[in-house]
This record gives sequence, C-alpha cells and structure tokens, in this order.
Amino acid sequence: MNAVPPAKHPVPALDRKLKPLPKPPVRIVHLGLGAFHRSHQAWYTQQAPDAAEWGIAAFTGRRPDAAEALSRQDCLYTLIERSAGGDSFEVIGSIVEAVDGADVGRLCELLAAGQTAIVTLTITEAAYGLAADGTFDAGAPGVVEDLRTLAAAAAGEAGVPGTPLGRLVLALARRRDSGAGPIAVVSCDNLSANGEVARRAVLGLASAWGQDLAEWITANVSFVSTSVDRITPRTTESDIAEVAEQCGYSDNSPVVAEPFRNWVLSGGFPAGRPRWEEAGAVVVDDIEPYENRKLWLLNGAHSMLAYAGQLRGHATVADALADPACRKAVEDFWDEAARHLQAEGLDIPAYRQALLERFGNARIAHRLAQIAADATTKLRMRAVPALTAERAAGRSGSGSALMIAAWIDYVGATSDFQDPLAAGIHAANALEGNDRAEALLRLVSAALADDAEIVSMVGALCGSFAAPTAVSATTTHP
Repeated sequence: MNAVPPAKHPVPALDRKLKPLPKPPVRIVHLGLGAFHRSHQAWYTQQAPDAAEWGIAAFTGRRPDAAEALSRQDCLYTLIERSAGGDSFEVIGSIVEAVDGADVGRLCELLAAGQTAIVTLTITEAAYGLAADGTFDAGAPGVVEDLRTLAAAAAGEAGVPGTPLGRLVLALARRRDSGAGPIAVVSCDNLSANGEVARRAVLGLASAWGQDLAEWITANVSFVSTSVDRITPRTTESDIAEVAEQCGYSDNSPVVAEPFRNWVLSGGFPAGRPRWEEAGAVVVDDIEPYENRKLWLLNGAHSMLAYAGQLRGHATVADALADPACRKAVEDFWDEAARHLQAEGLDIPAYRQALLERFGNARIAHRLAQIAADATTKLRMRAVPALTAERAAGRSGSGSALMIAAWIDYVGATSDFQDPLAAGIHAANALEGNDRAEALLRLVSAALADDAEIVSMVGALCGSFAAPTAVSATTTHP
C-alpha cells in the first residue's frame, strides 16, 4: 500500500485510559510473542464470550523488544484487518502482560500459579529441535546447553535456558513443585501433529534432565494439537502512520492481518479454556485432515512461491502468484497433494480457490524472504509427504519435487538465508551437479536422498525458474 502521511497534529499514546478495555487475570501463558500470536490466538481470546476471565501473559523469544514496546502502552495494540476493499481497526486487550523471554523467574512464577491453565506456543517449527526422524535429539547444541543450565538450576545456581522448550521444562518443574495441578500445552506452530511434536520434545528434554519430571508431565500435562491460519505480514512504518491518522492515537505495535482466520483444536484442557469455539474456532476429535490441508496447500504453496518467486525477482506472495511460471508450479503441486486429501468435509476445490483469492490480495504485503526461513524443517512437512505419497502410488511426484529443486536453486543463489542446518547447506553448496542435489536433499529427507531416481529428478528440475532478475546474494530478511 502507499505510505500514509503522518498525522497533522500530535496524537495521544494508546493506553487503557484512551481505550478502557478490562484487564482480565492471567490464565494463559504464551511463549513466542510476535505478530501472528497477536493477530490470531489473542484475537480469538478477546472475542470469546468469557474473555474477562482469560488474560494472556506473553513472553518474547530471542529479544525483549516486542515486550518492551507493548509494555509502554499497557499491552494494548491495534489489529488492522486489511482487505481489498479497505482497512478496519480493532484494539486488542487480551494480552495483559508482555515479558522478556529471558525472565524465567516470572515464567516459573506464572506456571506455578493454580489459576494458570494453558501454555500456548508460537516458537517456529525449528524450535522443537527434533531430529529428522522425529525423535528427541539430546545431542543438539541448544539441548546440550539447556541441560547444563537445568542441572545448574537443580543445584540452586542461577541460569536461563536458551530455548523456549528449556524454559518451559524448567517452569513445568516449578508447577509440579507448587502442586498447582494439571495444565494444557497448546502448540500453534505449522507442524503436522504439533501437539505430539511438543509432547515428544518436552518429555525428551525432561527425561534427559531427570528430576522424575517426565512422569509428572505424562500424568498432568495435556498436549493439544492445532491447525492455525491467518496471513500476518510484518508491520511497516506506514502501518504505524495509518493508525495515527485514522484512529487518532499513537500505537508503536500495530499488527496487520487478512480478514480470513481459522483455528482448529484437538485435545483436552484439564484446567479449562476460553470458549474459543463461540469466536469461530473449531474443536474436533481428529485434526489430521485439517492440518494436512493447511500444511500442504497453504504452507506448501507459500514455500513454492518463496523460492521460485525470489528466483524470478519477486518480493511478495501476490507478485509471485501473478507470475505464470510460479502460478503453474503451485497448481501442479496442489494437484498432487489434493490426491491425498480425501477426508469428508475438506472441500478442496473451494479451499484452493479461496487460497488463490487470499494470496492475490496485493494489499497484504507478505514477504517471500520471511516465508523462506527454516526451509529444511518446513520442506519435511510441506513437500516430502506429498512426494512420498505420489511415489508410493506409482507416480513421479515431480510437482512436489519442484519445490525442493527451487529451494536448492535458491540457497545456491543467495548466502543470506536462515536455517537450523545452515552449516550443512553451505557445505553441500561446495559440491556440484547431482552430488550437490543429493547432499541438500539429505538435509531434508535421508529416505528421499537414498533414492537415486528421486535425486536425478530433483537435479533435473533445478534451473526451472530461470530468473528475469535473479535473487541477490545480499537479499535481507525483513
């Protein structure tokens, strides 16, 4: 969108005196304070009819900035809902405390409180730290460091676990010690069976630490699986200026989101939860068909566009989708994935059409560089399942393989990428031809890399997105 000029006159800062929303008690703790949480789970919580009973204390990840900015305005912020027809504005007040993630003392205090009923997570797919086969990896660098810190904590020494899961495990130990009772952990990250992934990661770390904590977690902590969906691009300076101009107050932390939203949950809440279903969430017994539809069709298309689009010189999802080469790659991948989405009620044709309309909303500047991060983790969930299923059915799986080939070309065209296996990617890039393709494919799936036909197909598909303007080695992540 065009930049909005600054307000002509000074405007007051957003606070609860200006927007007198009630401040509910903290009953939900969130790890991973960011734009998506604020556009999604916090929005649903505010819309629930019992919102006055359910305040959120949200902890940041690597940096304290978001917590500091929100705290300056009493944790209120504006949600800008951006459609093709214009913008609407809503002040969200369900977050009542924003905390630096390194403040494990406050995290432990909140989880030790009996009224805290839920921990929600948006910590990114890579943060769960499981090995490629889905098992807990006690030798991962972050885990090794966390175990040292946890051991020191058990001995009464000060220390802060470096990962969100390390901090969660420490806080769960404090809850056990306080006798506060059962609690639900709700993963809202883009992972298949994310509740089960969270359970394996938390129990793996707890078991490696000892303290008999794993037994208590097994008996007292439920792990809820979810499918989450709302496109939430990064906030820009023009968004901040627009709020001042249109709303008459200064907000340092507005969030922009598309009108569409979806939340599907499956699992138990032993200490209760907000009535999210009355705000539009869906509670189901079997979440797998819904999460696969979203992971493969929405997230899979995003990954295809992220790599193919940048190779062809595009910056946003809408720009890439308008490119016939990128659009065809998405449609071909969808054709393959849709063959394995046959559960009743999914309505795949309507879902695909809705995605095209959502992706084509040029007023939502969803940056491809943002989507491209952590590819080795994301491709395992977005490209590998469809490719494996197609091969098992006797078909080539070339539409799915093209996503991996586009990523291989992308990491060969830029050195500025974020990935948990970045060192392995750089090492593989020193190879050539199919040797390079095999080495990079192995970082995503050893099983696929062991299949010579798949390696040859992926290698042949490399170069499919010859660029009018190639991605630059100095591309920056917004």
